[in-house]
Amino acid sequence: MTKVKAYAAPSEGAPLVATMVDRRDVGPDDVQFDVLFCGICHSDIHTVRGEWGKQTYPLSPGHELAGKVTAVGKNVTKFKTGDHVGVGCLVNSCLNCEPCKTGHEQFCQNGAIFTYGSTDRDGTVTQGGYTQSAVINHNFVVSIPKNLPLDAAAPLLCAGSTLWAPLKRWNAGPGKKVAIIGFGGLGHVGLKLAKAMGAEVTVLSHSDKKKEDALKMGAVAFHKMDKAAFASLTESFDLILNTVSATVDTAAYYELLKFDGAFVVIGADPTPTVSLSTSVGVSKQRVFTLSLISGVQETQDMLNFCG
Repeated sequence: MTKVKAYAAPSEGAPLVATMVDRRDVGPDDVQFDVLFCGICHSDIHTVRGEWGKQTYPLSPGHELAGKVTAVGKNVTKFKTGDHVGVGCLVNSCLNCEPCKTGHEQFCQNGAIFTYGSTDRDGTVTQGGYTQSAVINHNFVVSIPKNLPLDAAAPLLCAGSTLWAPLKRWNAGPGKKVAIIGFGGLGHVGLKLAKAMGAEVTVLSHSDKKKEDALKMGAVAFHKMDKAAFASLTESFDLILNTVSATVDTAAYYELLKFDGAFVVIGADPTPTVSLSTSVGVSKQRVFTLSLISGVQETQDMLNFCG
């Protein structure tokens, strides 16, 4: 084990402090890299506060790591010293179950290992990207294109991968109308990705505060949602992505889907259950589903697309 500089929470809900955390020595299947940039995700706050379950402290959060390779294990052929690399929300899985074999390691049936706050296969607790360096299994390291600056790439490793998965799955592109609920960290990345894919993107929000920003970034329309807005937008969209972490009127938004449309929950909605009319879903062949980040190859595809 090697001690590296880090910012970590010493206890539940405590502010981060400068400290040292352990990183394993480079093994035959590992990539070691200096963490030059790390995005800040709202998940970091939830986790440090213990809002998503009890944690082991000290805990260094951060799952949007970007940096340069400093060493590789003897079995690693994909990466070399000096390469630009990134790590998102995952650092290990069994690699043998059906989800893993089909590129969906985040749904590993034997337990995906997340970048921080997870117990790894060797029994150690994973530490995130608010650290000086990281040692990660090469199967969970992605290459960052040289024309994509590391500081710009870092936020894509969670926010980008979270939006990429449903946009690809539901074929966002030319001729498709996509609505994004919320325009925060996830929402604005969703707008930029969907627009770059060729879709027509509308932003739906509870206020007009971010209207100007959304239109500047390429939204064709921005709607402050009230009774009149819901009525005017009935059956307007092929795909609706809910990116907010607050409770929304899902049933009302569901009515905005076209025939064969899909409503995808991405944000961490605190409401444990949702009530929808099955007759409405059946009569319009609408889909209600949820999505959790991207697998490793999907994340690589997303970075290549952005590069």
